[in-house]
Amino acid sequence: MPKRKNTLHPDAPLRHTNHKKPVTRRDFLAQGFARGLGLAMGPTLFSMFANPRAAQAALSADLQTLKENCGIATQGAGKIPFIGFDLAGGANITGSNVLVGQQGGQLDFLTTAGYSRMGLPGDMIPPLLDPTDVNGGDYTDTTLGLAFHKDSAFLRGILEKVSATTAENINGAVIPARSDNDTGNNPHNPMYGINKAGAEGELLTLIGSRNSDSGGNSLAPASMIDVAFRPTKIDRPNDVTGLVDTGKLVGLLNQADAVAVLESIQRISNMKLGTVATQLATDTALKAAMNCQYVKAADLVDRYGDPTALNPGIDPDIIGPIFTQAEFDGDGEFRKTSSVMKLVMNGFAGAGTITMGGYDYHTGNRATGEVRDLRAGRCMGACLEYAARMGVPLMLYVFSDGSVFSNGMIDDSINGRGKGVWTGDNSGTAASFFLVYNPGGRPQLMGATPDTQLMQQQIGYFRADGSVDTASSPAANNVNLLVETVILNYMALHGEQGNFANLFPSHGLGNSSMLDSLTAFDAIVNGTIGA
Repeated sequence: MPKRKNTLHPDAPLRHTNHKKPVTRRDFLAQGFARGLGLAMGPTLFSMFANPRAAQAALSADLQTLKENCGIATQGAGKIPFIGFDLAGGANITGSNVLVGQQGGQLDFLTTAGYSRMGLPGDMIPPLLDPTDVNGGDYTDTTLGLAFHKDSAFLRGILEKVSATTAENINGAVIPARSDNDTGNNPHNPMYGINKAGAEGELLTLIGSRNSDSGGNSLAPASMIDVAFRPTKIDRPNDVTGLVDTGKLVGLLNQADAVAVLESIQRISNMKLGTVATQLATDTALKAAMNCQYVKAADLVDRYGDPTALNPGIDPDIIGPIFTQAEFDGDGEFRKTSSVMKLVMNGFAGAGTITMGGYDYHTGNRATGEVRDLRAGRCMGACLEYAARMGVPLMLYVFSDGSVFSNGMIDDSINGRGKGVWTGDNSGTAASFFLVYNPGGRPQLMGATPDTQLMQQQIGYFRADGSVDTASSPAANNVNLLVETVILNYMALHGEQGNFANLFPSHGLGNSSMLDSLTAFDAIVNGTIGA
């Protein structure tokens, strides 16, 4: 009998005898020697939905007009918030978490051997009846629209954090796609492309957990990088609250009085400027620029003088209903997730990636991976529930560098849950997936019949033996095209997929008919939120 290995703590480093010693930042992150941090960007959404934060004070009417003339952003680009989860190291996404199937979609089941490769023993494969289900159901679960394995750790974590009402308004799609194992050189990160598609933030365009061009573990496609939007590092609540300094005036006065003082300063300054002749050719432009600076100062205090505006640690929609105070204080991944989702869902940033480290978890047991997947699921669920509480839609994208496989040996420990031990790396079982939350109701799959809709929900497919069919979609064997597929689906949620070829003229996804086959959902908003 093999010696049973103990379950590792979710933050414990992974020491592999069959891997080289970690030497790069990415190596340390994938094996959990360094903590995964977070990247964020998303559109400003104040007053677009029923949002308690929409009740903030407004500037006086005269300054409000000036604010618009000065081009001061108040609602960003109005695009759907976007958050990506970068699970560094090669996480298990298929079979044991999100179900994948053959050409007919997720429920066009694989062989027993194919599922075994994905860590599912023969008595837990999706089409079998679950003996513990009093209703006689099988091992599939479609609570979130997208089909998961009933005992998926991702699913269990998500359902811990979302309400039943929130779950009813979620749907998703899976993209079978190979990527290299254990490397940050996969161009997985779609953030620059999401920004090019229109996502913009009130304070920041892109923020990230690492001081890298992508802000995360994986690279961004080289053709999409715009150095003007290189991510600002964000990984904790202090980074969020430190984005804005409203000065000492707010401490001396209450927020409303501080705004009134700054408004008065603007008016006095404007009067003085009207009596001064600079004799410069740029006199009018110079005075306008100076006037706008005073308006910006008043607007800054108006919007951010309340400490709850940015601080996730005192947000009543995060602490209590989503994370307990003990969870928030005790787990850095929860604090990081809270920081990113606070920025994205409130529109302070344009789209976001939360990098979580330690997903190279083929440790000779199953339990370590299950525990880490469960925590990742809780973080995903937190983002979805916070979007629901803010009354805004969300596209949540999950990806990893490569994947793992099982040789069929079973871990029957409590955390192993009777599933297959992760034996080693295998990019052939890899996939990415995304979930979409829509406050107006569950997103609807494209297609005229249930059968065609099932095929739209799985973009590409697997072979019966549990390996990606690399000819099943452009994304299946090309990470750059996987990113393009994700961006296409983001644009489609706005009804803007027809503009994809104009924004990305060198794309490799094929003609308009092929683009339709790579698109999962009908639009949930018309161009911009609130339009």
